[in-house]
Amino acid sequence: MTEGNPFGEGGFDMNALLQQAQQMQQQVVAAQEEIAATTVDGTVGDGLVTVTVNGHGELVGVKIRKGSFDPEETEDLEDLIVAAYRDAKAKADDLAREKLGPLAGGLGELGGEPGGSQLGF
Repeated sequence: MTEGNPFGEGGFDMNALLQQAQQMQQQVVAAQEEIAATTVDGTVGDGLVTVTVNGHGELVGVKIRKGSFDPEETEDLEDLIVAAYRDAKAKADDLAREKLGPLAGGLGELGGEPGGSQLGF
């Protein structure tokens, strides 16, 4: 064992660990920015209703095909909007998992519990 280094020669290198953590943080920030800038559509009823969400799942747009519903029967339209939102939100969640998942794997216990995450997805 080398004096002054409790782990011996080739032991724990704190500077390398800090540099790796800094690089990972930069990658996470870049992925989060990419996710936020991305929009995803959810569509139901063969295009009767389409909603757009950003990568965080926030609703940013709704399109309803003209003449596609009876104005007296708003419950059907409401259900279609909810279903289209759920479709879009699921796609946004998949996008977040795709972009952040590999980075979260490198966090070990900091990434959250198995099957869950502290990264928002």
